[in-house]
Amino acid sequence: MKLWRLAILVVLFAIVQVTVFTHLRILGVVPDLGLVLAVAIAYRSGPEAGALTGFAAGLCYDLFLETPLGLSALSYALTAYAIGLLAGGMLRSPRWIPPVLGAAGGLIGGLCFIGIGGLVGVPGMWTGRAVVVVVVSALYDAVLAPFVFALVKRLSREESTVTSSWSMR
Repeated sequence: MKLWRLAILVVLFAIVQVTVFTHLRILGVVPDLGLVLAVAIAYRSGPEAGALTGFAAGLCYDLFLETPLGLSALSYALTAYAIGLLAGGMLRSPRWIPPVLGAAGGLIGGLCFIGIGGLVGVPGMWTGRAVVVVVVSALYDAVLAPFVFALVKRLSREESTVTSSWSMR
């Protein structure tokens, strides 16, 4: 995917997450749209692209949080890289893979977030409530993942169609 398209998606997802999804909370929890985007990019384009997308998306989201700057960026990047490595060995893509990867990304990313946050001294990270938030957010991510994966696939396909039509000329 072209860098400018990806940058627009990252910023758009961060804006939608902090404006729209703050009103669509489930049990007081919002999804991690940037993380789902990074996982979708990692699945489609590899672990390095996913990690870079995750870092950018997490950094955009960190600007709106009270936690240390870079905490979401680090957890999103590590998660997308891990999911990209895991998904790299898949030969085909069954229909159920986007929700599963969305949920796995949400769980891994959330646990990274509270684990690293607890290590650096952010209060309230290692609590039962934090684990509940991670699980609910992962389920929310799983519901949204098919839509994000489809969007990334469509934007990637449009780019390859345009590129191949230009190369035929």
